[in-house]
Amino acid sequence: MKRLQMMMEIAIFASLGVVFDLLIPFKMPQGGSISLAMLPIFVMAFRHGVVGGVVTGALVGTIQLMFAPQVLTIVQPMLDYTIAYGVVGLSGLFARQVRLAARNGQKKSLMAFVLLATLLGAGLRYICHVISGIVFFAEYAEGPVVPYSLIYNATYMVPSYVLCGVVAGLLFTTAPRLLRYSARGV
Repeated sequence: MKRLQMMMEIAIFASLGVVFDLLIPFKMPQGGSISLAMLPIFVMAFRHGVVGGVVTGALVGTIQLMFAPQVLTIVQPMLDYTIAYGVVGLSGLFARQVRLAARNGQKKSLMAFVLLATLLGAGLRYICHVISGIVFFAEYAEGPVVPYSLIYNATYMVPSYVLCGVVAGLLFTTAPRLLRYSARGV
């Protein structure tokens, strides 16, 4: 039963991630956007750990390839979509600490662990986008591609991290029951 519930939640939260990405308030000219697409991945990572988070993230990234992807090189679809969103789920490495802080009513610790975990997930996604940008710009542009990729990708990843980190922190401090995935609790 728990496995079926987890699979249903993965499908639902992956769909939410894609919808949140389609509701883009700000889109960059060469790809990337500021959105809440990582939020459902973080929720799954905190509810089900690394496996739930990584599978949800990889599914979000793969489904996004069906909706007007910006594919420019052979390596890019995997790095910018499937892998980039999949590694967001590694924030589940902090799932135990997040759930424990929530269960004990430690709001400051909960917020700190959520922000740390979301920084890990968003930071790893950022690294994937930077590597993909280096591969792309090395093929088509002259000059220093590493600084350009670092700066370009930071312009949307830093705000996305802040947005998702703060929303996730507020969500779980006000409704810690969202971290439970069974009737028995954590």
